[in-house]
Amino acid sequence: MNLANLSKLSSNEILEGSFGIEWESLRAKDDGKLSLTPHPAVFGDKLTNPLITTDFSESQIEIITPTFDTIDDAFENFSLLSDMVNASLPQDEYLWFQSIPCILPYWDQIPIAQYSEEGESSQKYREDLARRYGVKKQMISGVHFNFSFSERFLKKLYSLENDDLSFKDFKDDIYLKIARNYLRYCWLIIYLTGCSIGSHKTFSNDCIHLMDAKDDYGSYYSTRGPSFRNASCGYKNLKDLYPSYNSVNEFVGDINSFIDNGDLSEAKELYTQIRLKPKNPKDLLNSLKDSGIEYIEIRTLDINPFYQCGIVNRDMKFLHLFLIYMLVKDESDYLAWQNEAKINEERTAECGYVDSMRLSRDGCEVTLKDWAHEIINEMYDMCDELGIDGFDTLNLMMNRVLNPDFTYGKMLLSLIEQHGYINTHIMLSKNNKQISMDNLRNCDIDSCDEVKKYFDVALAGK
Repeated sequence: MNLANLSKLSSNEILEGSFGIEWESLRAKDDGKLSLTPHPAVFGDKLTNPLITTDFSESQIEIITPTFDTIDDAFENFSLLSDMVNASLPQDEYLWFQSIPCILPYWDQIPIAQYSEEGESSQKYREDLARRYGVKKQMISGVHFNFSFSERFLKKLYSLENDDLSFKDFKDDIYLKIARNYLRYCWLIIYLTGCSIGSHKTFSNDCIHLMDAKDDYGSYYSTRGPSFRNASCGYKNLKDLYPSYNSVNEFVGDINSFIDNGDLSEAKELYTQIRLKPKNPKDLLNSLKDSGIEYIEIRTLDINPFYQCGIVNRDMKFLHLFLIYMLVKDESDYLAWQNEAKINEERTAECGYVDSMRLSRDGCEVTLKDWAHEIINEMYDMCDELGIDGFDTLNLMMNRVLNPDFTYGKMLLSLIEQHGYINTHIMLSKNNKQISMDNLRNCDIDSCDEVKKYFDVALAGK
């Protein structure tokens, strides 16, 4: 991407886009055990409610926002939805504000999401996943950030680039470059936002064996890394799958070959840090080829237990700047970049707080702190050249790089060392539910059409 051409556009045009949030969270009882009750009736039919549904399990609520023109609007509406969900749960039930599960029963007691005959294919897909990956790994939860540039921005940029490409191919190339660079550099997002450092003994031995500390209540935790959801023990494909991101056609061809080889059951089973999303997700590969990439889905973010909606507005604003940086950042020609990217993800997730840990950049070793410092400095320069007001956000992230004690994982570590993994998250989940209830109590639902619209849709069974 030609930064000189990008600088010909106003900062407002560059920042224009569509933003959406998806959030999965387990329902837990007040003793930290998984709630085994069906999806709450207050949310209506999980197949028809566009805002509140389930993910893998009946015990796993998923909130899906519509798209909004600004991050502030997306965050405000998502926060409202999460308040509605949290406050609508039974008195002794809470959203589990952690990506790694609460206390789990035996695997055969974990309820897979149930559907009527109309949703039979959705249920069968989940049952197949349970057989392939195990039920407990399916209970890992997280936050997804959906983003696209505005059509006005893309068309103006297209006119400046003077490409021989069609607009569709130009737009695809924009998102493909972002995807390639995001995979290379998402280790930084893992470090800055990671917040899944513990595990109860009922979860996965794969994770427990990577942790270096134990509490007195049957749980384990790590003092070395910020995100075991993103670690080698997280929810990954059974083998490393590296599709081409050179073009949509190559990407689609590779995914089809993975399916033909039995490595994937269908396209959406490819688990990556970023997804290319089409207009028609029900016919994902054909829609990508016919209509191109509609938006991208970022899947790196852990649930943040320190906020009642599990995500922080300023982290989303940094991620927005980061995606713009992914567009302008020059790419290296290192051939094994996808394998290197995976290694860096897992090293950061498991050992990001260890000073002696090294990442790999084009086959050479570099410290996390040095590389992160370089990236954020380049983002300062980008914001300066493009006239983007992002310096306060970048200052915040630079502080997390310079001092890990400012990261969410380190803050959580302090609580777990005092209270234990389960007790800490019971405390945080109860506190977040109370905040949600207070927020709704102070919100005059009947006087605000926007709020009432969400209330009527989200709580369809009320």
